[in-house]
Amino acid sequence: MFILGAIVTIGLLLLWIVLYEFYLRSLPSYKAAAHFPGYRIYPIVQNVFVALFKSQTGSFTEARRWAKEHNGQSYRFLIRGVLILQAIRYKEVEMLLSSSKLIQKSPLYKVTVPFIGKGLLNSSGAKWHHRRRILTPTFHFNILQSFLQTFHDECAKLITHLHVAADCDAITALQPLSTKVTLNTICETAMGVKLDTAEMADEYKHNIREIGKMVQHRIMNPLLFEDFIYKVLGYQTKFERILEPIHEFTRNIIKQRRDLFHENAEDMKTDPDENMYMNLKQRYAMLDTLLSAEAKNQIDAKGIQEEVDTFTFEGHDTTASAFVFTFLLIANHPNIQERLVEELKQVINSRPEPNTPLTLQNYNDLKYMERVIKESLRIYPPVPFISRLITEDVRYDGKTVPKGSIMNIEIYDLHRDREQFPDPERFDPDRFLPEQSAKRNPYAYAPFSAGPRNCIGQRYAVLELKAILVSVLREFRVLPVTKREDVVFIADMVLRSRDPIQVKFERRI
Repeated sequence: MFILGAIVTIGLLLLWIVLYEFYLRSLPSYKAAAHFPGYRIYPIVQNVFVALFKSQTGSFTEARRWAKEHNGQSYRFLIRGVLILQAIRYKEVEMLLSSSKLIQKSPLYKVTVPFIGKGLLNSSGAKWHHRRRILTPTFHFNILQSFLQTFHDECAKLITHLHVAADCDAITALQPLSTKVTLNTICETAMGVKLDTAEMADEYKHNIREIGKMVQHRIMNPLLFEDFIYKVLGYQTKFERILEPIHEFTRNIIKQRRDLFHENAEDMKTDPDENMYMNLKQRYAMLDTLLSAEAKNQIDAKGIQEEVDTFTFEGHDTTASAFVFTFLLIANHPNIQERLVEELKQVINSRPEPNTPLTLQNYNDLKYMERVIKESLRIYPPVPFISRLITEDVRYDGKTVPKGSIMNIEIYDLHRDREQFPDPERFDPDRFLPEQSAKRNPYAYAPFSAGPRNCIGQRYAVLELKAILVSVLREFRVLPVTKREDVVFIADMVLRSRDPIQVKFERRI
């Protein structure tokens, strides 16, 4: 009887496997997969063991290997009947990012929702359009002028630290410096709040790293991607424990600014000085704009929390990554560093008062520095990967990407397309001379994404990077310690190295 029961069970299991395989083969995704290069599709498991179950280091390394093995062509995986297209060529990227319809983030982003909510990064449809309309004016180029004082103040603190390091002939790890400067800056400019204690900021930054590890671990494990299993195995409790101080940090920022906002509103009733109000609004544009929208019932307290969580993380961590890798590059390319210094001297000496802080126009005149930043963002894009859900059948270049597919843009590999960027690992800022840029497809370069969902704070980030470079290069030479070839990357929410990136700072005078 036992043997008969076992035979029946095995028979039913085999029947289920056969039927499930027939089901998978009947899906549009299976048929569409034949038109894209990719690895062999196995019965039932398809490509799950090729694409998943990787460490942070392994995930990053494998993605680069896949791009090479497919000769620089966009390629695909099939996992659980879903076509996953890895876009590393501008044709696929242009099709996706230029669309006003294909703007929904993929299901992969659900693992970040407990962290940053469904704010500007994660929302879609009417909610995204509404939030974008509210927030776009807060990063208008004209408003950036009011942020320069904060940039300069934070750079002055950085320079004081670097003088101490230079006097001791010390090796300096860039990551702690970068996150300190950029977190202080985003909190004071966009949120209008000075950080009270270094301890609070340090805890926030540490927890951000831990969240990144957990997010990557969950994405790479299809079992953990299921909410029920994630919770039963105890990961959800750990995730929430790490999130609590992160959210407490941003709640404290909101409370401080909301209290001051209401105080100023009361002052306006007794002294309605429009100029005073406009100056306040411009200096601390983003959070005040959200609080003003809240007063008009255009956004609620939860919505404000979502946007502050999003911008506090995105506004400091991505710029910090760019800071680290730009200094790595100029340290290892002294000829480019000296060319930066020569341009800086020309701009400074052309001013009536050379010793005063640079103006917005002065920063705009630093054309070579802008090319250096662009080339740094090409080689080391702070956000190396973005992902979208295909919400309707798309046909292009004789191929069909069916509804329900996922398209991942591997920006790190996109920026290494030899057709668009010959000798792609060479650090050459002159790739971004106007006549050179005009030869390339505009979607071959997307460090801030592109199209309708491009990064709202990209001009802010570039201006902050310029301010940092100007402050440092006026007083120091940046000398290499970490070599480019020694950097080992890990997969995370932003581009990170496994080990500290180190340089030395030497006084110029």
